[in-house]
Amino acid sequence: MGDGFERLEVWKKGCRLVVDIYGALKRCKDFGFKDQICRAALSVPSNVAEGYERNSPGDFGRFINIAKGSAGELRTQLYIGKELGFIDAESFGKLLEDSRHISAMLGALGKKVQERKQ
Repeated sequence: MGDGFERLEVWKKGCRLVVDIYGALKRCKDFGFKDQICRAALSVPSNVAEGYERNSPGDFGRFINIAKGSAGELRTQLYIGKELGFIDAESFGKLLEDSRHISAMLGALGKKVQERKQ
């Protein structure tokens, strides 16, 4: 891939998670829920890319924080989706694990960006 945000592992994993979320919900008939959880998932790698492209460490750090917040929103929706029967237990476990891992990666990246800013 390219030399920009595409090389970031957190962006790659975020994109993979989006595809996995869509796959897990392909039979979900609750379009409001499906739309909301997909938007939260899409927000994670999208904010990483947008922040990176702004060429400002301050902006990048801010967008990393927004992406981390979206990862938390996504995890909340995963719990609700499982409880409502929209997401099966096996898919839930993998999606939750992946979203936690991405959130941790975003936290570490945010700290790194903050250190470079100072």
